[in-house]
Amino acid sequence: MAVLPTVPRRAFALVFFGAWGLVASGMIIAEWMRINACPLCIFQRILYLVVGLWALFGVLAPQIRRFWGTLIALTSAGGLATAVYQTWMQLYPESVAQCGAGEMSLIERLVDWLGMQWPFMFMATGFCTSKESIFGLTMANWSIACFIAFLLLGLWIGFSRRFERKRFNFR
Repeated sequence: MAVLPTVPRRAFALVFFGAWGLVASGMIIAEWMRINACPLCIFQRILYLVVGLWALFGVLAPQIRRFWGTLIALTSAGGLATAVYQTWMQLYPESVAQCGAGEMSLIERLVDWLGMQWPFMFMATGFCTSKESIFGLTMANWSIACFIAFLLLGLWIGFSRRFERKRFNFR
């Protein structure tokens, strides 16, 4: 019995449910623990949704799996960079200006606009330097691990020989 999927459609479905499940569980945990999401948290949430969207497209059109796998990996790399930056902000809060202080960045403007469109999902009311931990790690720390996993999964789905079509070899 194979533990890993042998069909790209199933692998993309795994990534889709994983990414969107992380968004749902993150929202539940934030509500349960009364954690207010900051602009970088919301931006990571957006990137998880985009990873899930690319995976959904991979389910629908697995013939171009390299394209979808590359998009998943690139989006995950952006999420990884954001999570690492937020972790750095949490470790050295005195070295950085707070999110929302001064001129808004492009990320903060996007999050602010989305927060006005769909407040339940994208409203940022917390500070990027706050450190509420879950099992000893902050949400940004957990995001680092999850984005690394999605980056590796995107590369695996896109470029693994496991998903190559088997052709008959007549000799």
